Amino acid sequence: MSGHYNLKALIKAIRSCKTLADERSVIQKESAAIRTSFKEEDSFARHNNIAKLLYIHMLGYPAHFGQIECLKLVASPRFADKRLGYLGIMLLLDENQEVLTLVTNSLKNDMNHSNMYAVGLALCTFANISSEEMSRDLANEIEKLLGSSNTYIRKKAALCALRVIRRVPDLMDHFTNKAKALLQDRNHGVLLTGITLVTEMCELDDKICDEFRKATGLLVKHLKNLVTTGYSAEHDVLGITDPFLQTKILRLLRLLGRGDATASETMNDILAQVATNTDSTKNVGNSILYETVLTVLEIEADDGLRVMAINILGKFLTNRDNNIRYVALNTLNKVVAMDTNAVQRHRNTILDCLRDGDISIRRRALELSYALVNEGNVRVMTRELLSFLEVADNEFKLGMTTQICLGAERFAPNKRWQIDTVLRVLKLAGNYVREEVLSSFIRLICHTPELQFYTTQRLYAALSSDLSQDSLTLASVWLIGEFGDVLLQGGTIDDGEEVKQVTDSDLIDLLELVLNSPYINTLIRQFVLTAISKLSVRFAELSTPNQSTQQDRIAEILASFSSNLELEIQQRAVEFGSLFGKNEIKMGVLERMPPPEIRATIMGTVSERRSVGSTRTDKDTVVDLIGDDSAPNTASLNGGSSGPSTQDLLADIFGTGGNDLTSPSTSAPSAGPARSAAADIMSLFDSSPAPAANPPPAPSASSGSNSLFDLVTPSSSSSAAPPPAPAPAAAPPKTQLQSYTAYEKNSLKITLTPKTSPSQPGVVQILARFTVSGGEKVEHVNFQVAVPKTQQLQMQAMSNTDVSPGSVETQQMRVIAPAGAAVRLRMRITYSKGGQNVTDQQDFAGFPADLTGAK
Repeated sequence: MSGHYNLKALIKAIRSCKTLADERSVIQKESAAIRTSFKEEDSFARHNNIAKLLYIHMLGYPAHFGQIECLKLVASPRFADKRLGYLGIMLLLDENQEVLTLVTNSLKNDMNHSNMYAVGLALCTFANISSEEMSRDLANEIEKLLGSSNTYIRKKAALCALRVIRRVPDLMDHFTNKAKALLQDRNHGVLLTGITLVTEMCELDDKICDEFRKATGLLVKHLKNLVTTGYSAEHDVLGITDPFLQTKILRLLRLLGRGDATASETMNDILAQVATNTDSTKNVGNSILYETVLTVLEIEADDGLRVMAINILGKFLTNRDNNIRYVALNTLNKVVAMDTNAVQRHRNTILDCLRDGDISIRRRALELSYALVNEGNVRVMTRELLSFLEVADNEFKLGMTTQICLGAERFAPNKRWQIDTVLRVLKLAGNYVREEVLSSFIRLICHTPELQFYTTQRLYAALSSDLSQDSLTLASVWLIGEFGDVLLQGGTIDDGEEVKQVTDSDLIDLLELVLNSPYINTLIRQFVLTAISKLSVRFAELSTPNQSTQQDRIAEILASFSSNLELEIQQRAVEFGSLFGKNEIKMGVLERMPPPEIRATIMGTVSERRSVGSTRTDKDTVVDLIGDDSAPNTASLNGGSSGPSTQDLLADIFGTGGNDLTSPSTSAPSAGPARSAAADIMSLFDSSPAPAANPPPAPSASSGSNSLFDLVTPSSSSSAAPPPAPAPAAAPPKTQLQSYTAYEKNSLKITLTPKTSPSQPGVVQILARFTVSGGEKVEHVNFQVAVPKTQQLQMQAMSNTDVSPGSVETQQMRVIAPAGAAVRLRMRITYSKGGQNVTDQQDFAGFPADLTGAK
């Protein structure tokens, strides 16, 4: 089949294809015909073939073989050929192709062409595909064309200059003087492109920004002319004169006024005029108002002007357009810290956005609501947030419960109100409460003896009516077990509410109901067994009338779980059951615990998608959640804080002390052993002298990936681990640990030293040491490790990413593997040596097979 005669015939043939195979067949035959035709050097046929080839390219089929033919078309004296050739170059080439070097000479010739449209074609092509090398070669031509008397050419040359300075910022000085001239141009198109060029230059270089501040008055004059001018058919868009130019001027003024009081003073009046006179009923006007608001908030503007800008955003919140409301909420989130009082005036409108049908608007309104909470409105805001929590999507609940409890802790008018708020949160969203919040609530009750009866009575009533909220169940079970005697003794509530007296049999009935509930998981059953064992002591201390009956019931319950399939439950039941025959020991072991120490708790940036207890991020902050008046509150509601972290990252995950590995986020030593919130609350429950259980598994670093090995990258913001504390003088000498060479190339050597502990089978601590042989430094070392899905990995940051000759840098990691499993690592090492970047990947399985213990 011969090729189709022209583009129209080809399009018709392709459209008539009934199947994809037919289409491929037509295009393959046509491509073959075009290749054959290219050899005949027919200029007319070349034009027709390139047109067909570009259509084939647009359909997604290969057309690279026409690149050289496009260059031949560009060299043609006919304008139609040049236009099609340049179009082909823009479609078939990009700045990384070597063929591009052949285009440079054609572009240079056409930039000096007598026909301004030919010059325009060359400039348009340059602005789309020019590389760094081409930018250097043709910068002088672009600079010359910036001074052209033709507005059409000046406009396109300005955009080409923009491309040049983005590719080669060093050439910025070439265009400074010409750019100043462009700002004085009367043509709107030239002025628009000139301002775009100047804006880019000011963003790239502060010195040039200082130089262009002298033009602030000229820009203000241009903007004033646009605002006050009458109707102009050429530039009118829905009754507003050239909104595109207005927004460009406002963006440049924002850069010039930032940090400069004089320039800001010059533009204050015109910004007020734009904000006042712009029509906000149309989207065009709203775009100008939005740019005006951003400019006012970023320059050194008057306070009154800032309030006006925030009021404009408040007005945006009442707009029916979801996009405008979203933009307003997003901007208010950024400025709320700048002028909280001005944003507070729109609090009711912001709260109304919580009921919006658009989930994105609800999310932004929630973030803004958190930032608005203060001492004066904490009751109102918390009430609104709790109302929204009742109907909120599940993805919001984790963040909401944390923020509400943090707000209650920070701004609570009294402890009673704070407890009521947390209780309400536990009732509404007990399955979405972070462990840190729950453990801080328990510590608060322990340190508030005057409210222990009130809290336990409320929790008893709440648990009796609802067993489906895990955190509510956990808190209730722990506090009833610890303060059951307070609940049995009874008391009064300040508001005169009649309280039903609770008996010892009621408590056992409730806990037995919890044990048999289908909602309950293994962890809660462990807590219940501990709680009923503690209640046996509380009943004995109070000498309750039917004490022996309840003690027998408790013994029966424990006995029924002594052969449970869950090892942890079985162990607790057996241990607590064995205590029953030893009253003296039982009274001491299960006596009331002293109040937990008041300490800072790690609270990370709350994400609706993060699971409870997930590992922390770089944005974690230190928040004192106990609400003690004597302890300084170092956190803000929206996550800002100052103060040292006192918790070990790896202890957070593995539940161990912080002596073996130190968290890279830790900036000060802890007063006591650092433990996770889960370990902390478990310790509150478990006072028995039983041996410590195996550490809980760390959150898997490989979740969410489909590959066999999942890469784990240590946090880049983590600091180096501090040196370990000196060992006691009487300590016995340590056994020498064996090191294994894992990588040795380009003078960089990495050795791995594993360490295991009999008390933690399956947990392997690995110390990686980095050394350099020779006299050349290795820089920017990034050591990444992955493990199979059956194993789990936690890494710390490297002590120093630059390894000098003679020095030893270290990086620590911890692997949890099933007993008997071989520890296998997949390593990815990137570094820079002698100006060359090196990336290497290899596997390591050189550790002994019995490292994780026998099966």
